[in-house]
Amino acid sequence: MIDFLEQVDTSITLWINGLHLPFLDKFMWAISAKVTWIPYYLFILYLVFKRYSPKVFLLFFALVLVSVGLSDFVSSQIIKETVQRYRPSHNLNIQHLLHLYQFKDGAIYRGGQFGFVSSHSANFFAIATFTYLTLKQSIKNCGYWLFGIAILVALSRIYLGVHYLSDIVIGGLIGSLIAFFVYRFIFKRIIQLVHN
Repeated sequence: MIDFLEQVDTSITLWINGLHLPFLDKFMWAISAKVTWIPYYLFILYLVFKRYSPKVFLLFFALVLVSVGLSDFVSSQIIKETVQRYRPSHNLNIQHLLHLYQFKDGAIYRGGQFGFVSSHSANFFAIATFTYLTLKQSIKNCGYWLFGIAILVALSRIYLGVHYLSDIVIGGLIGSLIAFFVYRFIFKRIIQLVHN
C-alpha cells in the first residue's frame, strides 16, 4: 500500500513538473520567490488595519508572524531533519526525468537536500488560515483568494521539481493547524480579555 501511494505521489509530481513551458517556467519561479509576495503581505496588513483597532492590528501582526515562524521551524528544522526524504530534484531514481529551473548563468535550481514537508506550503497556508479566521466576518469569500494563493505557491514548488505532492499537502495541513491553534487559543483569548 505504501509503495502504491509512493508511486501515485511520484506520478502526479512528474506530471505537474512535466507541464513545463518557457513562460510557465518564469511564472512559477516568480510565484515561488518570497519577494514576489511583499505587496500581498502589505495588502493583508492594510485590510486588517482598516477593520480593527490598532491593538488588534498589532496583535494580528505579531501572531501571524508567530504562526509563520512556528510553521517554518516545524517544517524545516524538525520534520525535514527527522524524516530526511530527498526532494525529487535530489532523488537519483527520478531526477533525470525532471525539468528543473535554469538560471541565466546555466546553474540549476534544486533546492535543499530534503523536501518533506514543504516550508513554502506550510508558511503560506499558515498566513491564509490565520488571515481567513481574522477577516472572514468582515470580508465575505476572502478564503477563495487567500487559499487560492497558498495553493498556487504550493503547486509552483511541484512544478519546479523540488517537492512531491505529499510534501505540499502535509505542509499545508501543518501550517493551517498551527495557525488555527494560535488563532483559537492565543489571539481569540487575548481579544476576549481586552473586551472584558
